[in-house]
Amino acid sequence: MNIKKIKEDFPILKKKINGFELVYLDNSATTQKPIQVIEAVNCYYENNNANVHRGGYELSRESTDLYEEAHKETAEFIKAKKMEEIIFTKNTTESINLLSFSLGEKLKKNDVVLTTKIEHHSNIVPWQQLKRKGIKVEFVEVTKDGKLNEKDLEEKLSFKPKIFAFTGASNVLGTVNDIKKLVKQGKDADALTIIDAAQFVQHKKINVKKLNVDFIAFSSHKMLGPTGIGVLYGKEELLEEMPPFMTGGDMISKVSCEKSYWNSLPWKFEAGTPNIAGGIGFRIALKYLERIGIEEIDKHEQKLLNYATKEMQEIDGIEIFGPEKNKLGIISFNVKGVHPHDVSSVLDRKGIAIRSGNHCAQPLMEELGIKGTARASFYLYNTKEDADKFIEGIKEVKKIFKVD
Repeated sequence: MNIKKIKEDFPILKKKINGFELVYLDNSATTQKPIQVIEAVNCYYENNNANVHRGGYELSRESTDLYEEAHKETAEFIKAKKMEEIIFTKNTTESINLLSFSLGEKLKKNDVVLTTKIEHHSNIVPWQQLKRKGIKVEFVEVTKDGKLNEKDLEEKLSFKPKIFAFTGASNVLGTVNDIKKLVKQGKDADALTIIDAAQFVQHKKINVKKLNVDFIAFSSHKMLGPTGIGVLYGKEELLEEMPPFMTGGDMISKVSCEKSYWNSLPWKFEAGTPNIAGGIGFRIALKYLERIGIEEIDKHEQKLLNYATKEMQEIDGIEIFGPEKNKLGIISFNVKGVHPHDVSSVLDRKGIAIRSGNHCAQPLMEELGIKGTARASFYLYNTKEDADKFIEGIKEVKKIFKVD
């Protein structure tokens, strides 16, 4: 990977913050966008803007073709059978809400949904809403180093959950779950399996056919694409059986005053005018990632992770959370006696962007016995120099707050 050349593709990385060149280390929250994606979105609005599936004129045909190509590219990226299995939503959160609503329609009182305590709120709150129907939501415990407790997982699967929804990787600790094993365990318990892949697909290759997973959800904006576009993959036969989450225009084939009939997949689940430009930009983001290679990106992140972790371990008063191995390029940490928000604020003065707080994972924070952490997360455009500036920033925090 030619990191210098890659950085040139990201205009925002030339921005100055408080007089310092931006060091962006909040990639778990959202990634920056290469010029190719920005230009693709602009090009659509300048040359092809029209509604999809609505008109017989040239602009509408162009817009429809581009939008459908985005579905095809996404299907190829995760090795789905066909584009009909790719539904575009607003984000991962909406994808999981869609599943909660549509799958929840067939659940009965005392049925169990199983998730874990390492999840983002987006894979907890939607399932909790099913409690109004008498559905039970169970949680797999986590170990002190942020891994799933295998013994507790086996016990909870013995409850025969109807749904087993789990993250591919933790947005807080970087823990990478063995998704192949988890899907098999879920299947063996006769559960529908759902992977929250928002932190996974931009770092690790995935093949949904080989995994035999029922559903996965992820977001464009965490993988160089525009905001406001998410993905729900589902097996065709399951999507055919599910009722739509939202209704209205484009998701129907026929409407009368007595009854409505649903459109074919994937449009059955894409009501109203979609984020056409977002989908088109997302396609270009996927092509950008494929050109570099997900495995190469992962290797680059691991080098930065190992280097920065080693440097941080030599600084007194720093506590790092999560596993030592099998993790993403995420470092979740605290400086002794200093609030995470203050750590972030000091680093921001130097143009270094990190995240602080509970990271939308309050159950996990409760398990760890803390209120929150500071978090640095690397991606393909970050460099060793970025890591060095980050380390120097932490040392500055210690000086300012007189941490021994």
